Amino acid sequence: MSEKLFVKGNEAVAMAAIEAGCRYYFGYPITPQSDIPEYLSRGLPGLGGEFIQAESEIAAINMLLGASATGVRCMTSSSGPGISLKQEGISYMAGSELPGVIVDIMRAGPGLGGIDASQADYFQATRGGGHGGYRIIVLAPASVQEMYDLTMLAFDLSDIYRMPAMVLADSVIGQMKESVTANPRPATALPDKDWVVRGRGEGQPQRVVKSLYLGDGEMEAFHWKMHARYQELADRECRWEDLETGDADLIVTAFGSTARIARTAVAMAREAGMKVGLMRPITLFPFPKQAYAEFSRRCKRFLVIELSTGQMVDDVRLSVARDAEVDFYGRPPGAGSLPTPEELFGQIRKVYP
Repeated sequence: MSEKLFVKGNEAVAMAAIEAGCRYYFGYPITPQSDIPEYLSRGLPGLGGEFIQAESEIAAINMLLGASATGVRCMTSSSGPGISLKQEGISYMAGSELPGVIVDIMRAGPGLGGIDASQADYFQATRGGGHGGYRIIVLAPASVQEMYDLTMLAFDLSDIYRMPAMVLADSVIGQMKESVTANPRPATALPDKDWVVRGRGEGQPQRVVKSLYLGDGEMEAFHWKMHARYQELADRECRWEDLETGDADLIVTAFGSTARIARTAVAMAREAGMKVGLMRPITLFPFPKQAYAEFSRRCKRFLVIELSTGQMVDDVRLSVARDAEVDFYGRPPGAGSLPTPEELFGQIRKVYP
């Protein structure tokens, strides 16, 4: 039976991880995501799980790699500087076809930056972040409920496609409190983990998890295999939310916390008699390119809003029809506050056709 709770976004992530069957967490504290390891440090031991505060983010991601190779569900979390340190391990996980969930509660950067909300980890997340031309699944919640739901989805997608999955949010969603329905783990058909390393029994074939391919043509074949998997993801797993787009002359598009503010600005525009809609991508990789292409066949003006100087805007421009016009409004960290609905409504008025 589902239970309704009033919790932080970070706590919803931890709750969902436990419900999804995660019993192994490896991490290192960093604001604004430290509620996640705090919650799991209390919750996992009593369930027969393990919580390990590693000596560094580098150690944490490699512990995740090792645990994943044994077939268990496992997770790590951090913020921008820590995710940067994890990139080599994430690349090794992708190269070894290992599942695992990584949570990034974005903060200001580059460098140490600050703890203000930011969406400038978009490139880092959606372009793989490390070496070797890989990608990972990236889900972008816009509410505390979605922090719960998309964390559970991340575990399933990661297992199905044998690749790391990231939940990408920022300090607004991570630290805010909302009512959450703690739904039970959904019944999902998952593939057998016939690749796990658990020791070689008598008469059983040896299992090896690796990312090193030295045979003639092996590495090329592996890259095309990854490419085909990404295409399968794009065909089957793209997710988005759209609102009032059917007759829109302008479509506002944003993800995560910014989309929440944009939703109110779109409602204000509708009240003012302006035909404005909202497009919110939920999967940032795979990016819902086809959906943008479809929208741009009937609407030729888009306004992209981000808490950065512009990153997702590049994907929008690559996705819409050539004759569509894409405007951008950014608010990078340091402005002192989040944009208000009135501020975004003002930007809508400026570009409305």
